[in-house]
Amino acid sequence: MNTTAQDEIYEYVGAVRQALAGLTDEMRDELLEDLPEHLAEVLAEDSGTLVDRLGTPEAYADELRSSAGLVGGFPDPPPPRFPQLVETRDNLLRLLGQADVRVGPVIGYPKASDFLILLRPAWWVLRGYLAAMAIAFLLDTNRSGTGLLPRVGDNELVALFLLAGGVIVSIVLGGRSRNFARGPRYALRAGTAFLIIFALAGFEGADSSARNIQYSDANYGTYYDNNPYSHVNDVFVYDGTGKLVSGAHLYDQDGNPIEFGDSNCVDQAQYDAAMARGGGYPWCAENAPFGSASPSAPPSPTPSS
Repeated sequence: MNTTAQDEIYEYVGAVRQALAGLTDEMRDELLEDLPEHLAEVLAEDSGTLVDRLGTPEAYADELRSSAGLVGGFPDPPPPRFPQLVETRDNLLRLLGQADVRVGPVIGYPKASDFLILLRPAWWVLRGYLAAMAIAFLLDTNRSGTGLLPRVGDNELVALFLLAGGVIVSIVLGGRSRNFARGPRYALRAGTAFLIIFALAGFEGADSSARNIQYSDANYGTYYDNNPYSHVNDVFVYDGTGKLVSGAHLYDQDGNPIEFGDSNCVDQAQYDAAMARGGGYPWCAENAPFGSASPSAPPSPTPSS
């Protein structure tokens, strides 16, 4: 049965349900329990619409009433438990119906719901993906981070099987949900609502993580430096008497020079003096934290290789 036939059955059942609005929910569900299967058989037997074969939904609803003995002095159904809630629901449905008719022509369809019906297969696939992600989230004990695949234990093969299974089950449920009884239909809706909440929570978490990334420089993108001396601009060497050594050179165990800072001084004379004595630390002696340089400190010798 194609999508057009399914839509016709869905609309016909909905119209019959609306025509039986005077009955209790239990009575109405009992009368409509096998109606989708019956309508599918009617469409499969011969050509023509359901209205051509069975009459209007209102007339068919009257036949259902008659067959169930619900005519001729049958007492009115009891009032609903929450009349205000029922009234609010009816008003909301009426407003949604009006919006459906008004928005449809804007997007090129008689009704907006006609366009949404075309998106149902895509929604079934997305729902299956969200279901797989939710299952992986509940089963995976390693919560170090959630990727784009429903991994369990960082196993990509399991993720692919879980994703394929979720999508297939969701598509099957989507195609058969119209024939479900009241209980399974409500259970499917509750599960769908949970998946939507789960998706929104995951999206909010991913967005928050993306916005909290620390940037060292807005012009150069993200930069991470694990060097504990990356903030050092200059080096000041003091001798045993606490005097600042001028022109000190630093070397590692292999004789390689160790360089810190950038040699840019506010005082050009200080920089010229440092260059005149062969360089060495400090680059900018005026910034010494514990006193001025020793006037007699000779420059450090250059070690031989």
